[in-house]
This record gives sequence, C-alpha cells and structure tokens, in this order.
Amino acid sequence: MTLDARGRLEALEAVFAALAHPSRRQILMTVHFRNGMTSGEIADRFHHAWPTISRHLGILEDAGLLVAERQGRTRLYRVDHDRLAVIPDWLRWFDAKPGAGKRLPR
Repeated sequence: MTLDARGRLEALEAVFAALAHPSRRQILMTVHFRNGMTSGEIADRFHHAWPTISRHLGILEDAGLLVAERQGRTRLYRVDHDRLAVIPDWLRWFDAKPGAGKRLPR
C-alpha cells in the first residue's frame, strides 16, 4: 500500500505513539520473536491486569503494528512488518547532510 505524504505522516505518528510505552515495545518484540501469540499467552507473559494488556494490544493494533486473527474464541496476534517500514523510511531523511537541498516527499 502506497501512502501519500499525509498518510505517511499519520502512520509515522501512530507507530511512534504506540512505541512510546515500554510495555508495548516489549509486547511487540515478544510477539515478533514468538512468531505470533494469543492474547492469553501475552497476558500470561506480562504481569499486568487484563484491562491494561487489552488496552496495550488495542493501541498496537490501531497503529497497525499488530494484526489479530480470530481462532475460535481466541485472537492470535502477529506483527505487521510492513507497517514497521515507516520507521526506516523516516530515518533515511537523516542520511542527507543538513542544507543539502533534499526536499520532503509530497
């Protein structure tokens, strides 16, 4: 999916906001290295109250970083690696020297 400049900015803001909390970063890394986890497995791994885990999962899902798949009564969460691509895209802006004439994409 190709995003226009506004869409890229909104995606970047959502991703950075979701990653601002250390528990959400840890959840994302754990789900990534386990190649997916159910909400129950995530709740068992992180010793927070269920409403807290649910809120973190919702924020990660709303930011597009986690994708949930229904499996009966459970939800299996996986990392959406395509969505993470907005971060290195943004970081590439810092490859150019300041004032080198590189313009922001439209």
